[in-house]
Amino acid sequence: MTDPNCIFCKIIAGQMPAYTIYEDEHTLAFLDIAPFEKGHTLVVSKHHAAYFTDLPAASLDAMGQAVQRVAARLLEKLPCDGFNLLQNNGACASQVVPHVHIHVVPRWAGKSINWIPGAYDDPDQELAELQQRLTAP
Repeated sequence: MTDPNCIFCKIIAGQMPAYTIYEDEHTLAFLDIAPFEKGHTLVVSKHHAAYFTDLPAASLDAMGQAVQRVAARLLEKLPCDGFNLLQNNGACASQVVPHVHIHVVPRWAGKSINWIPGAYDDPDQELAELQQRLTAP
């Protein structure tokens, strides 16, 4: 199930660019372009649903496994000391794109987070470098 007006559905379909770091049959994970921390990744269900509660069981299971794989990759390859998981449902809960996704935000010891989306100094270069680091064998 897809929505032709959804930005995440367009990314999944390859109609819009993204810095993908993981993909399987049910999920796609790509770097957030407005990160809380550099390396902030979105794990997106390939099944379009606005709310977490609307996903079929197979999509939920796959998202859990994909989040685990992405988090492990961030820990190993950035490296970072930990991570936050964030999942919003509805505009009132700060969900900007109404398509189920989980934020995996890398964290480092001694560094606080302000939860205000940031920016990359040179997005194309930094996102491409992070993508390469996070997808290298």
